[in-house]
Amino acid sequence: MGGRGRGLPSKRRLWRACWGNPRTGPNNQHFMDTQQLKNKIIEIGKLLWDKGLVTGFNGNISARVDANTLLITATGVSLGYLKSQDVVLINISGEVISEGKPSSEKLMHTEIYKNFPQIEAVVHTHTTYTNAFFMAHESFTPKTFEAKFYLGEVKSIEQTTPSVTDVAPVIKELKSNNIVALRNHGAVAIGPDLFRAFVLIQELEEQLKMDFVAKHYEAMPTRGHKGDSPLVNSDTGTVPFKVSPSTLPSDSGLNVKAPQGNYLTQGKKYKLFSPEQIEEIVRLVNSDAQMQELGQKTAMNMDLAVCLQETGDVYSFKFENGRITKTGQDAQAEFLITANESIWRAVFNREIDPFVATTQKKMSLRGDFARISKWYAPCSRIFQLWTKVPVE
Repeated sequence: MGGRGRGLPSKRRLWRACWGNPRTGPNNQHFMDTQQLKNKIIEIGKLLWDKGLVTGFNGNISARVDANTLLITATGVSLGYLKSQDVVLINISGEVISEGKPSSEKLMHTEIYKNFPQIEAVVHTHTTYTNAFFMAHESFTPKTFEAKFYLGEVKSIEQTTPSVTDVAPVIKELKSNNIVALRNHGAVAIGPDLFRAFVLIQELEEQLKMDFVAKHYEAMPTRGHKGDSPLVNSDTGTVPFKVSPSTLPSDSGLNVKAPQGNYLTQGKKYKLFSPEQIEEIVRLVNSDAQMQELGQKTAMNMDLAVCLQETGDVYSFKFENGRITKTGQDAQAEFLITANESIWRAVFNREIDPFVATTQKKMSLRGDFARISKWYAPCSRIFQLWTKVPVE
C-alpha cells in the first residue's frame, strides 16, 4: 500500500535520518563527520585520564553533531579507555538514536546545548583539587594573570543528588562563565570545541593546586627580605609593573563621592550605549584618582571602541595617559570589542568579566592582545568603573 516506512519505530526513523537506510548503507558524509567527532571525544577522554583529571568511571563528555543531535559518552565507562561503541548518539531531547546507554548526566548536557546554541562541547569531571576546594569555599579567583583571563571568578552550585537534576542554576552560571563547580560533585566546562572545554577543566585544577601550594609557602616563617618585589598579592595578583600594590585597581573608591559631587546617582540605570551613559563613563574615568594614576604610570595612549553586534553600532574612546579626550564612532580604532546586547548588559550590570568573556569567546577583541596587556591595570579599572553605569 506504499507506506511501509510509516510504521517504523521512532528510533529507527531517527537512525535512518542520521545514518541513512540500513539496507542501502549510511549517509557517508554524516557517518564520516560523526565518526571523526567520536574519535575526538575518545582523544579528549584519554587526555583527561593521562593528566589525572578523571579516575575510575567518573566524568562524561559530549559534543554537538548538529542543531538537533549530539554525541555523549555512555554510562559506566572509563574515559581513559573509550571505544567507539562507548560514545552514544542522542537527540537534543535525550532520546537514544544509536545503540548504547548514555551518561546519567544527559539531562545536563542536553539542556546546555538547548540554552547555548553556539556551544559545541561539554566536559564534566570529578577533579580532586576542584572538589576539595569547593567543599570549603563557594567561589575561586586565580592569582595569576593568564588564569584570570581564562577563568575569572569561578562560582559553585550546591549539589544534593548524584546526577544533576536541577539544571537551571548550572545554566545561570554558565551564562557568565564557561566553567562552574558543582559542590561535592565536580566541574562542568563548555566551549566552542572539545579542547577548549578540556583546557578550562585543566586550568581550574592547576590553579587550585597552585593556590594550595601557595598557602603552604605563605605559612612558612620567612618570605624574603624587605624591599623585594611582591610575588603575589592575595587580592590583585602579581603586580604588572614596579609600583606600590596600592596603585593597582580595586573597588575601594567605587562607592564614595568624587570631589566634583555625587560619584553615582544611586539606583540610576541607563539605556545601553545612550549618549547619557557614554557621558557618565567619560566623567567617571576622568574623575577617578586610581584611573589617572594608573593611566599615567603606564602611559595609556590608545583608541578603544566597543561594538553592539546586533546593530553594528560603534562607540569609541580616545585615551591620553588614561584620560578620555575624545569620543566618537570610530570603527577603525586600534582595539575593538564586539559582543551581543545580552553580554554587554551583563558587563555593565557586573555579571561578567570582560577579560574572561573575551578569552572564552563571549566577546571578540580586534587588536594586539600583547600590546593591550601592558595596560591591564588601567583597563581593569575602566571595567570596574563601567559597572557603576548599569543598564536598564
